[in-house]
Amino acid sequence: MKLFDVYPLYDLTPVRGSDVFVYDAANQAYLDLYGGHAVVSIGHGHPHFVSRIKDQLEQLVFYSNAIINPLQQALATKLGQLSCLDTYQLFLCNSGAEANENALKLASFYTGKSRIIAFQNSFHGRTSAAVAVTDNPKIVAPLNAHHPVTFLPFNDPQQLENELKKGDVAGVIIEVIQGVGGLDQPETKFLEQLEQLCNLYGALIIADEVQSGYGRTGAFFAYQHASITPHIISMAKGMGNGFPIGGILIHPTIEAAYGLLGTTFGGNHLACAAALAVLEVLEKEKLQEHAQEMGAYFFESAKVLPEVKKIKGKGLMLGLEFDFEVGPLRKKLLYDHHIMTGGSSNKNLLRLLPPLTIQQNHIAQFFTALKEAL
Repeated sequence: MKLFDVYPLYDLTPVRGSDVFVYDAANQAYLDLYGGHAVVSIGHGHPHFVSRIKDQLEQLVFYSNAIINPLQQALATKLGQLSCLDTYQLFLCNSGAEANENALKLASFYTGKSRIIAFQNSFHGRTSAAVAVTDNPKIVAPLNAHHPVTFLPFNDPQQLENELKKGDVAGVIIEVIQGVGGLDQPETKFLEQLEQLCNLYGALIIADEVQSGYGRTGAFFAYQHASITPHIISMAKGMGNGFPIGGILIHPTIEAAYGLLGTTFGGNHLACAAALAVLEVLEKEKLQEHAQEMGAYFFESAKVLPEVKKIKGKGLMLGLEFDFEVGPLRKKLLYDHHIMTGGSSNKNLLRLLPPLTIQQNHIAQFFTALKEAL
């Protein structure tokens, strides 16, 4: 049997990882500045993370949500504490796409409406409703295209109000910093206008924090850089440091009912142990604050490069925009300098999503290599 060939692959086979590095079979180190799409949040092979999973593995890996799992409440308590959202409710699932799928479904249940507003260049996942609110027709199958979705530009409150006043919008889903779309951000004023308009016309705000959450931008969630209150917050990626887990945080005004949402594997014992380990390391090592500091150092370092036309992002969700496509540059960094980076739908953007444990010397190593590669 062969694999279904849907991924263009780099000629690299990591066999182990340690903090911000991965190593191939020849023990060649590669500086990981992409973290597997922002998944590796506290570093490869963090000893506390490994210990937590090992301990849980020896006790109980899985049982369904038909029984009491105290790890789920422990996770909810710690997450509420670190995010300053302890009045919200937590529903656990397995991925970012599943988180957004449940967020969209819940908005529709709560409002009794069906249409969703999303934004141009957005990416929210590859499941049914999540891919329908993703602004990329190439990955939307005819089956998914029948969802009622309207795509709008950032920073146009009049267009937003024109759609909301039609009265059929269940929710507005937004990445406060776009990931795959290329790190574009709405203006803070627009986010505040969005909140006012959603509250006026009875639509829910869904903040997609799948990539931008868990301290990556220097705030626990990226929307917290503005003064808005989403009704639903989706999360995944950095939540488990590589172990599959996702979830949504739900505003206390939205009431639960048996059977409203459900999942087989979501919130299993092993996933909760992994997610608790991530939060414990984030807190103990002050990685949210560290992301702010490293992001500031990165911006200062990037300013001196004349080839860089724009520096984008916040914290350690970063991008460098050039006036040429970066595909060849990424290959040169990987094969000649052993540094892993990312791209986006903006072909001129070099995207960087390193583990939050990255240090100044690693960033300096990147810029030395980048200058040579350019």
